[in-house]
Amino acid sequence: MGDHVADQDPNRLIAARDRRELAREQGQKTEKWPRTARRQARIRQTLRRRQTDLTFVLEDVHDRHNVSAVLRSCDAVGIMRLHVVYRMDRPPEDAFARTTSGGAVKWVEVVRHEDIASCYGALRAEGMVVLATALAAEGHDLYAVDLTKPTAVVFGNEQRGVSNEAREMADGTVAIPMMGMVESLNISVACAVTAFEAMRQRRAVGAYDDPALPDDLLASMEDDWLRR
Repeated sequence: MGDHVADQDPNRLIAARDRRELAREQGQKTEKWPRTARRQARIRQTLRRRQTDLTFVLEDVHDRHNVSAVLRSCDAVGIMRLHVVYRMDRPPEDAFARTTSGGAVKWVEVVRHEDIASCYGALRAEGMVVLATALAAEGHDLYAVDLTKPTAVVFGNEQRGVSNEAREMADGTVAIPMMGMVESLNISVACAVTAFEAMRQRRAVGAYDDPALPDDLLASMEDDWLRR
């Protein structure tokens, strides 16, 4: 086999060597991203829009791609934390590990619970109404539900959906209206639809205009995020 390096553009090889020399001169980075004014302003603005009284619960959602998509939707609409419960399925650990993911898991706190009862208890202690997702014929129309109130929406396993226990212990059920032959959406799609409907409602009442977090917590979180 021939030497492919000889076929490369010499200018590209010089540029690559220059970048390596520059990296050695600068030494080991202590932070992944530089603290530029632009990055700091974006982080500050994002934190000021975080919604502390809106959250989602995943029950036995095992596909890592679905989990990653849910985290991305949560971050996109300003959900501060995601709650997860795993009893029958193993959690996709790599989807929740900040050290192995450069995605939304860096910006959304993940809270794990041993069971549905403890999860719901923690949510209700924060004053939240718990709504379990259901098929269109079984739940209240998503677009008729007030998502500006403190709310937690529960999404179930890819095949089984929300468990009977999670449904029975919830304060109510919610469903995305469907006009086609299929009865349900993929978990990550259903989550995205719900998230952006919640954002639409909350933007209309000015929920993103003023920060929900106190100033001292905003400052400490900003410093933490700048290090991620």
